[in-house]
Amino acid sequence: MSEPNPPFDHTRMRPSDQPEPPRPSGTLPRGSAASQPPAQPPAQPPAQPPAQQDPHSTTQPLPQVRAVQPVQPVQPRTQRLETQQFPAVEPQAPAPGAPYGPPPVPAGRGGGGRGRGLAAGVLVGALVIGGAAGLGGAAAYDQVAGDDTGEVDAGEIDTSGLDPLDLVSVNSVAKQVLPVVVKIDAISSDESTGGSGSGIVLSEDGEILTNNHVVEPAGEDGSLTVYFDDGSTAEAELIGTDPLTDTALIKAEDVSDLKTAKVGSSDKTEVGQAVVAVGSPYGLQATVTAGIVSALHRPIVMPLATDSSQNSVYDAIQTDAAINPGNSGGALVNMAGEVVGINSSIELARGNDGGGGDLGSIGIGYAIPIDNAMPIIDQIRNGEDVTHARLGVYPRTDYDVGDVVHGAEVEDVEEDSAAEEAGIEDGDIITSIGGIHVGSPNALLAAVYAFRPDEETDVQLIRDGETETVQVKFGSDAE
Repeated sequence: MSEPNPPFDHTRMRPSDQPEPPRPSGTLPRGSAASQPPAQPPAQPPAQPPAQQDPHSTTQPLPQVRAVQPVQPVQPRTQRLETQQFPAVEPQAPAPGAPYGPPPVPAGRGGGGRGRGLAAGVLVGALVIGGAAGLGGAAAYDQVAGDDTGEVDAGEIDTSGLDPLDLVSVNSVAKQVLPVVVKIDAISSDESTGGSGSGIVLSEDGEILTNNHVVEPAGEDGSLTVYFDDGSTAEAELIGTDPLTDTALIKAEDVSDLKTAKVGSSDKTEVGQAVVAVGSPYGLQATVTAGIVSALHRPIVMPLATDSSQNSVYDAIQTDAAINPGNSGGALVNMAGEVVGINSSIELARGNDGGGGDLGSIGIGYAIPIDNAMPIIDQIRNGEDVTHARLGVYPRTDYDVGDVVHGAEVEDVEEDSAAEEAGIEDGDIITSIGGIHVGSPNALLAAVYAFRPDEETDVQLIRDGETETVQVKFGSDAE
């Protein structure tokens, strides 16, 4: 198994520079106690003995919350999709960890010009959207209504703006994707802890892509069991992991002629595009949910469950397709059935007091872009040392609660780094990398990891109040 790489080789942060935790970004009320009619106190159920917490587990029991309590985002802002404690069926929450730096600013790039995505529209729960859904307003009515005889001339209907994929059903996508998504159980060697997640079949002989945190409970000597869609099972071996990008590759043993996933392009994915999520939430294998791409380039920086001094970093796809614990490692696919992301983390609702979160979907889930993950998986497959892009700056992190952050301010530039060669200076405020909006130190980290060593791109920055653009060729954290 590959050794974890230092998480800050490209835009490192000194331990002494760790900032105060991000402040809450607002309150999103589910309901107000004042708006509710008086209610009789519910009958109290018999007291249950407290659940016994496994000292080896990275999870914790899920606390109860009142349904009418207002909720607001507090730490942790995101949570890995760890599943319930295996083999128990009661869901458990991972130990909380707070991403450092000020709150990330939503990305402003939608596709970035790298390619045009599929403009597929789907109504969640419906089998198909009718062809007229692609026509606009009154024009659609006029064209469909026809003449006074009630007859419609199909040749008069303009369908030039209609994407054929708008007629694709979630059902047909599910039939393509279900056979290539598996459930994975990971159990430690002493069987004291474990978990369950999902994976994506990459090769006919059993290579499976998943998250590092899915296989993490097994460690080096534990067991991995794969459950296929046809009901068969197989033991699996760990090929390698990259905790920094939360990716892993395992290989099912003694299997052949497996159906494999079609790998698409996350770079061509667009906001509003219809997507389908497939996985095993709470151990419920072969679960399908649907939604859209809600946003692109959401910066996710999250401490590892096994080592809070290191982080997983990725430039995520946000979706409202329901993602829950156990979906981790599963597929986020477009309406062509192509994998565009690896479902990996979710936003949690939290109470005003900072506790009592619901460990489940609130319509904000995150997936690792497949174009960012596959180069890492190729290196693991080939037995190479995993590498990541490196910029070589220390961003400022000592912001006060009232500070307004519009970028990542450079506090220090490493000597002989990619940043120095590009002409980036102390005091510059980086606002964009390769068209990816940078609104915070977290966003800077995630944006850099969206690229590969030796890749070149534009960096937009503010220097002395003026906007400038420099060209950077990324270094490697292997240097």
